Amino acid sequence: MNQYEVMYVIDAALEDSARIELIDRFSDLVKKNGGEIDRVDEWGKRRLAYAINYKTEGYYVLMYIKAPSELPKELERNFQINDKVLRSLVIRYEGEVPAKREPLKPYAAREAAAPAAEPVAEAAAPAVEAPAAPAVVDDEKPESEAE
Repeated sequence: MNQYEVMYVIDAALEDSARIELIDRFSDLVKKNGGEIDRVDEWGKRRLAYAINYKTEGYYVLMYIKAPSELPKELERNFQINDKVLRSLVIRYEGEVPAKREPLKPYAAREAAAPAAEPVAEAAAPAVEAPAAPAVVDDEKPESEAE
């Protein structure tokens, strides 16, 4: 069995119960086709980089699965059929499943949590400058051409 990383973006306007049902539907699809789910991370509602079907926000879901090689094609087919899925990506993943990341905090909360940075003292040794290149003057002609 291969490891896969599955990312899909659901329409953010979907209600919570419908969204949970959709996530469970894709998880069940993996299990029914002989796969195992390592982890499902719901990243939540985020702003899209560009509008998709006139929508600017999407609900991101990331799954790490172990499955036979036929399953990604079936998953992609189901993602394309469902109108509530805006985008999806299934890639083969090698190595260990990474640790779960904490969700991003809003910018104001990050500034409040970060300690004030102290000014860094400059180094005692001056920086070494590159030697200057000799200036070339176009008006001067070689001695052989001057005559």
